[in-house]
Amino acid sequence: MLVGGAAFAEASARKVPQVFGCRLIQVFGMAEGLVNYTRAEDPPGTVFATQGRPISPDDEIRVLGPDGREVPDGTPGELAVRGPYTFRGYYKAPGHNLGAFDADGFYRSGDVVIRQASGHLRVVGRVKDQINRGGEKIAAEEIEALLLRHPQIRQAALVAVPDPVLGERSCAVIVAGPELRPVDIRRHLMAQGIAEYKLPDRVRMADSLPLTPVGKTDKTRLREELTAPETAS
Repeated sequence: MLVGGAAFAEASARKVPQVFGCRLIQVFGMAEGLVNYTRAEDPPGTVFATQGRPISPDDEIRVLGPDGREVPDGTPGELAVRGPYTFRGYYKAPGHNLGAFDADGFYRSGDVVIRQASGHLRVVGRVKDQINRGGEKIAAEEIEALLLRHPQIRQAALVAVPDPVLGERSCAVIVAGPELRPVDIRRHLMAQGIAEYKLPDRVRMADSLPLTPVGKTDKTRLREELTAPETAS
């Protein structure tokens, strides 16, 4: 089974061999060029926890911090790529290209990744899908993946809601069994050792999550619902 299009939560990935009786291959790529995938020889932990490594040995990868400098392996940062099949610029869009490429011609994808020493990448979010809680950045996909490790949680989304003091606070929208309580969710996250500021400020239980036409969680709609007068708190 090949899985791509969005980061596949590790908890869900580990269920594939048992539920479907097949081997999992994770794929991560972009229309602009770079393609990554896990290999048959990769150990199970790598297959379940990463989205693979580049298809070509000539692909060049940089993981950049907020200051534009490369960060060490194991540290989240923005993915920048240059290679033989990665494009060199958007057609007739010089203004957009100025922000999309650095001085060395690396395309800044907007994906937040963690690179392992082996070269495998784990996608932990999007630069634009981060919550700025009083200056502390929270990658939504990182927390969503941790939430999905709970056996009773079927779906999870973390979204930003406006806050007059911190600028933004986080709200976790959870689809789970009726016996699961917000305090159980908080304890579940704390047991995994995450920083306190990453704990959701609010938890809202839901019967389902709204989806976009391509089947991804519609976070724009979720934010609208959470900030509507009748749901705001």
